Amino acid sequence: MASPPANTQLMKIDAAASNITPMRPNKLTGLQLYSRYAFAGAICCSVTHAVLTPVDVIKTRIQLDPVTYNRGLIGTLRQVVAKEGAQSLLTGLGPTVVGYFLQGGLRFGGYEFFKRQSTNLFGHETASNNRTAIYLTSAALAEFFGDIALCPLEATRIRLVSEPTFARGLASGITKIAKQEGIGALYSGFGPILLKQVPYTMAAFVVFENVQTIAYKAIDKSTASHGAQTAIDLGSGLLAGFAAAFVSQPADTMLSKINKTRGLPGEGTISRLHKIAMELGVRGSYSGIGPRLVMVGGMGAGQFAIYGSIKKALGATDDVGRVDVRVNLFDFDKQQVDVRETSCAFDRAATIQSGALAQWLTIPRGAMASAFDC
Repeated sequence: MASPPANTQLMKIDAAASNITPMRPNKLTGLQLYSRYAFAGAICCSVTHAVLTPVDVIKTRIQLDPVTYNRGLIGTLRQVVAKEGAQSLLTGLGPTVVGYFLQGGLRFGGYEFFKRQSTNLFGHETASNNRTAIYLTSAALAEFFGDIALCPLEATRIRLVSEPTFARGLASGITKIAKQEGIGALYSGFGPILLKQVPYTMAAFVVFENVQTIAYKAIDKSTASHGAQTAIDLGSGLLAGFAAAFVSQPADTMLSKINKTRGLPGEGTISRLHKIAMELGVRGSYSGIGPRLVMVGGMGAGQFAIYGSIKKALGATDDVGRVDVRVNLFDFDKQQVDVRETSCAFDRAATIQSGALAQWLTIPRGAMASAFDC
């Protein structure tokens, strides 16, 4: 049978294309989407930090007084419990939960937001070719805003851990610091916290994204079970946590030191940081690294697993910053294919199975066949 004229084929393609139906017409966008990312991030960070509060107490004690607490994780645990009771392991729980709820929301929500904005700004192809730079920049910006919320609460937590009799809890502690030392004292550790948290978050997200990419090259994400996806989140998060702990350890030690005591009259934050760095040295900067690897590795695994699960539960499953897939059915010169044969093959398959496209386009059975008399 003779093929229809080319112009008739093109008219029929237009008619067939009008029958292409989006599979996800109610896709979340804007505030609805990013608020869900932020909520998932707030929950995962506050829960994991709360659970690991005892480890954080031990780690902080080792950093602040390595001469007294020099017996490692388990030995220090026994020392603290014997001297102050088991309840002391929960010192600073209030500031931890509130601080990391706020910081987690801004960190994860901000990361997804800045990643999308970067993709829109530079274009899909440029963003895809420079994805690591996009991950690093998005993580750094998100963490900066998260630290503005976290810093006063972290300062209060460290003061409560280092001086258990300083105040009864979060409200009295933060009020006492502000009243006795001024509001600025709550942000005296802002520089160190940026030096700690920004590299931490950059390392965590870059390692997580790249490990996931490698994992999903071996396993098809669209067909992977929920359990398999959670396992990948856990493994990727564990490696991300180890990397984040290592790169941010020196700044974490300095943060603990600078929040332990007041600065001398006229002594600025920069001069205090320089003084602390000189006193610590490289070896001293990594005091407490063992407990922190345990804490941050487990925390990273838990955070990304919880984050992924909550996102799915809230319907915020769109991967922001992804390159949209488009099909050009009329690129005859480049493709060197017969449009009629290709369209008939599409009809026999009923659905285009090509990664991201399969998630949002379905070609109704018979649409292409009717256009090309297959």
